[in-house]
Amino acid sequence: MTQLALQTGAKVQDISKLAVWGNHSPTMYPDIRNATVAGKSAPGLVSADWVKDEFTPRVQKRGAEIIQLRKLSSAASAGNASIDHLRDWENGSQEWQSIGIKTDGTQYGVPKDLIFSFPCTTANGKISMVQGINMDDEITQQRMKKTIDELIDERNAVEHLLK
Repeated sequence: MTQLALQTGAKVQDISKLAVWGNHSPTMYPDIRNATVAGKSAPGLVSADWVKDEFTPRVQKRGAEIIQLRKLSSAASAGNASIDHLRDWENGSQEWQSIGIKTDGTQYGVPKDLIFSFPCTTANGKISMVQGINMDDEITQQRMKKTIDELIDERNAVEHLLK
């Protein structure tokens, strides 16, 4: 959200409906297709080249960037995100949050039993995945496949340890 805010001259509080799909790794898919900045469509405010060449790689490598800059672990950032999730889970929020949940195989083409980040909202102590997001464009299909394949490979690599 900060990167999008900086690029558009907005405040982080002005950003809504930004989603991060998939694995917490360089294959995650930061998705601004439905995002708004102060009520305006985010894709119309930034260039496709910026999204592809700057925004996406920067988000995907955020943890490594924090470690490099701070010379410390990015655990504090992850801890803050966990606190935000727990607060919103308890208090509820209609703002989109990217939350890693175990899949049942019916969500956006993601196979069963992966822990995968989806845009969600919260209410009454329950997490609800945002439904009906169009995933048909080629770039989205490619990025989703990449992060799904990585998660499947990771699961396969450790599956023998779980039996």
